[in-house]
Amino acid sequence: MSGKNSIKKYIRPDLEDFGGYSARISPDTLEGKVEVPVDNIIKLDANENPYGCSPAVSKALASYDEYNIYPDDGQTKLRKLLAGYCGAEEKYIVAGGGSNQLIDLILRLFLNRDEEVINCVPTFGIYKFSTDLCGGKLVKIPRDESFDINVASIKAAVTDRTKVIFVANPNNPTGNMISEADIRKILETGVVVVVDEAYYEFSKQTIVPLIEEYGNLIVLRTFSKWAGLAGLRVGYGLFPPEIADYILKIKIPYNVNVAAMVAVEESLKDIDYLQSTVQKLIDERERLFTELEMISWLKPFPSQANFILCKVAKGNALQLRQKLQEKGILIRYYDDTLLRDYVRISVGKPEHTNALMAVLRFI
Repeated sequence: MSGKNSIKKYIRPDLEDFGGYSARISPDTLEGKVEVPVDNIIKLDANENPYGCSPAVSKALASYDEYNIYPDDGQTKLRKLLAGYCGAEEKYIVAGGGSNQLIDLILRLFLNRDEEVINCVPTFGIYKFSTDLCGGKLVKIPRDESFDINVASIKAAVTDRTKVIFVANPNNPTGNMISEADIRKILETGVVVVVDEAYYEFSKQTIVPLIEEYGNLIVLRTFSKWAGLAGLRVGYGLFPPEIADYILKIKIPYNVNVAAMVAVEESLKDIDYLQSTVQKLIDERERLFTELEMISWLKPFPSQANFILCKVAKGNALQLRQKLQEKGILIRYYDDTLLRDYVRISVGKPEHTNALMAVLRFI
């Protein structure tokens, strides 16, 4: 072998044009490129909790003295804690390094090359990312003008090659919910149905009680949004018990680190504090929606999550993102045909809303 690019010929052909996933901009990379100091940048682009984690988490992590020891690979204590929180038995639960990792494991477990995954677009980009990475075929079922799903179209798209159907509830980036009745209709296909409840704590609606009723239902949750643990990457899923056993077998050993385990335990001990910050964000979501409605060239969509999707009815969505970034306010823009004229704005603190609106009113 010779030449620095000679090993490229060994790359899987289907990954040569793989686009990857567009993660959010780190404020540190914007130093000197915006009109405010980096420390004053307002991040409204990644649906993080601006109030941060429970103070008890920071205290516990500072005093923890076993970072040199591997975590419990079987997640015994962690699964027990999560069972107590979500009201399901431990046998249903497996945790991961963020729910993203569990999405990848689900597709690794069920999907053979060129088999199909049904995706209700527009939705969370990781479903496409992981399907492509696993060599699957993505079947896109468009949502309607209000971003509601079409159950009949989903059921009609199911073939003998369909393995998984993804449904985000509330949906990201549109913020709307799917009814339990519609989820039941999708479950009747018999295909593996993954209901992603990443924003459950903001919607207060769940289909976790159905996990005992349907053997093809998987529910995903995360601590990234409501609990302020995005940087520690910890999520969990509720699976049929036999599938939970398989997920435990195929996951990377020690996939949830000890810091994340400590953080989950302390978060669940301090749940009143976290629920109070969630309520602050829900209240601010309603205020932000009302404020955005007053901008004539924006059309905000009602949301049950901690963000609001807006259609830019006049002007260019990418240019809007850039103008706000120059002022030190980061929002989400989608380089996607279905969302080309849209931006998503995470709910922040009241002062973040005030700063955002002050700029929007003069654009």
